[in-house]
Amino acid sequence: MAHLFYGGGATPIELPDRLLAHVKIVIAAKLRRGESFTLTWRHPHDAVDGRTTVWIQPSIALRFVFAGTEPELLDPDLLRALATQAASTGGLSFDLDDVEHQPTERRTAAAVA
Repeated sequence: MAHLFYGGGATPIELPDRLLAHVKIVIAAKLRRGESFTLTWRHPHDAVDGRTTVWIQPSIALRFVFAGTEPELLDPDLLRALATQAASTGGLSFDLDDVEHQPTERRTAAAVA
């Protein structure tokens, strides 16, 4: 399980490595352009009920920590879908129990996180 550390908080957001690799690319692209947006996730079924939303902006520290030592292979279709979602007024959102947001087996070795 990968961890996204946001701001000064000591408690990370836990995500599957492959999902965080895709989210990292989308966040980096948005922040490189100076664009802020919301990131929302529904808590997994084995955690406290509810959802969390954070405001992602260039001045807030982010750290991506992956459990695996090798970069994840990226799914271009998933990257496009997440980027489109991040550009919407609702921001980037996913359900940690929803396999639809997990990268598919159709991957590309040319693009790695």
